[in-house]
Amino acid sequence: MTVTEADVCVVGSGAGAGPVIHTLALAGHRVVVLEKGRWFREDDFYKDDLACCRRSTYTPNLLDEYHVIEQPDGEGGWHADSTYDMGWDWWNGNCVGGSSNFMSGFFHRLKPVDFRLRSTYGPIAGANVVDWPIGYDDLEPWYTHCETAVGISGRVVPHPFLEPRSTPDYPFPPTREHPVSALIDAAAHRLGYHVFPLARAILPRPHAGRGGCAYSGFCGSYGCATGAKGSARAALIDAAVATGHCEVRPEAHVYRLASDARGRVNAAWYFDRAGQRHAVRARLFVVACQAVETARLLLLSTGPRHPRGLGNRHGQVGRNLIFSAGGSGSGELRYRDFDPDTARGLRLRGPFVNRAIQDWYQIEDARLGRIKGGTVEFLLSHPNAIGRAIRAKWDDEGNLLWGSALKRQLSRAFTEAQHLRFEVFCDWLPTDDCFVELDPQHKDKWGLPVARVRTGFHPHDLEVGRYLAGKGRALLEAMGAKNIAVGISGDPPVNLQAGGCRFGTDPRSSVLDPDCRVHDVDNLYVTDGSFMPTGGSVTYTWTIYANAFRVADILRRRLG
Repeated sequence: MTVTEADVCVVGSGAGAGPVIHTLALAGHRVVVLEKGRWFREDDFYKDDLACCRRSTYTPNLLDEYHVIEQPDGEGGWHADSTYDMGWDWWNGNCVGGSSNFMSGFFHRLKPVDFRLRSTYGPIAGANVVDWPIGYDDLEPWYTHCETAVGISGRVVPHPFLEPRSTPDYPFPPTREHPVSALIDAAAHRLGYHVFPLARAILPRPHAGRGGCAYSGFCGSYGCATGAKGSARAALIDAAVATGHCEVRPEAHVYRLASDARGRVNAAWYFDRAGQRHAVRARLFVVACQAVETARLLLLSTGPRHPRGLGNRHGQVGRNLIFSAGGSGSGELRYRDFDPDTARGLRLRGPFVNRAIQDWYQIEDARLGRIKGGTVEFLLSHPNAIGRAIRAKWDDEGNLLWGSALKRQLSRAFTEAQHLRFEVFCDWLPTDDCFVELDPQHKDKWGLPVARVRTGFHPHDLEVGRYLAGKGRALLEAMGAKNIAVGISGDPPVNLQAGGCRFGTDPRSSVLDPDCRVHDVDNLYVTDGSFMPTGGSVTYTWTIYANAFRVADILRRRLG
């Protein structure tokens, strides 16, 4: 057993950890990072369908580490299964840089209204909607800071729900756009939609030792082989390590944060690759393991002043877990329906679509009333050959195909059309039926209780999702797409998880204070998406980055 001394110990290394690691290491403080997964670099991120999407290359083996998921049973109760039995992998990139290595890099800011959801729209029965303890103006400087620090490219175009900005444009020009973007623009104009080019955390050209985008077409779910993607590892942690003040320990699974009689955390205990126990002592501790695992670690970390787990005096740890509600749709742009030049452009792979619509970020509807809406975002169907083939094995009526019929369907799927998709993002309302707790029976390979996650959703989420999906469908129709399919579901997208340790001013209803410090634990902070009381109607990563930079500055000033 070894014991290491540090100024700051950070548990996790994803988007919520990277800004803290980077800021404090560059300020000269001794930072030790404990990451459960391996340390992959650019050379490790090859475009392998099996490694990406069929095997546990970048995530734990579900036989050793799994979750227990509770879903509605359709009769007013709940049905629980392990993710090993279901084959539903809830791990999201366990490696240095976390799931930010595998994101698509669609970056949106929250809007001012997202910070005042309850004040603006009032309460919703069955939902625990609250205002944030900070406002948009508190995060705006850190959103801006991210644009350069992480590397965000794009072009600011005015639209009805463009959020206030302190700078006129992004520091990097947009990534190359696919020809289908022009077709989207034209169809949106005919419909009166205000389509805009969205920002991406992807460098269009080399910068600060990182390469520019290679436009392989394999981006989301895949690691970046050039360093262009703004993962916490490529954008922030590599530079922190280069200072000599940061040590990253991969394959270090933290199983407990020990606390003293005063309630302060005094050590992070972890297992190394060989299963040996070690500890890191520090002045400050930061947890950023992604929402489910952060809540699990706090619940596992009981102590003299914290018999129910760190920050859990009022039973709030793990409560009000949120995901991103919505759904998706797709349509075929068949080459034969377009002139030869347009069809030739549609066949192209590699450049990005980079188009989104937020005309309905606030919905005014005769049936629904005045409610919070969301975002519709467009992208090409992923070129992953295995996934495309699996989808093609069914006919339009859901019947399984084989033989000559399957061959014809595969040929059609791969050669006759470009598949354009849209994704809908709207608020997943926090409820009492979406939470994390420790499972009383199931344990991982270290003998620790696994996280048990209840995934209840609010019916309001589906109403908003259906409304937005209808707008996405209308645009696909205006483009001449065929075989359009739309799906709205209450199943949580596991790559978009937040909440569980919401911040606020009242310890009875929140886990963290406005600085993201755990109530009753003077030296413990949480900086991943767990802090979010509500999620907004966009992807979370930019907000997680911005808030982590905000908290990192608080820690820097506290350390002196």
